[in-house]
Amino acid sequence: MAKAKKQTTRGRKQDRARVAAGQDYEVGYEAKKTRRSAPAVKKAVKKVGNSRKKVEKRLGR
Repeated sequence: MAKAKKQTTRGRKQDRARVAAGQDYEVGYEAKKTRRSAPAVKKAVKKVGNSRKKVEKRLGR
């Protein structure tokens, strides 16, 4: 049997820097954090992309 690959944290920081508009928990987290509605967060992601910094700037945080 093949040896299991060691799990690394390589992708985690990259993943935290993005907002997945299709994931309700991520949209909800960002909405609560910025005190905006979930549709406002989705609209911001669609307008500026999924970069967390850009989304938060767009939402006025």
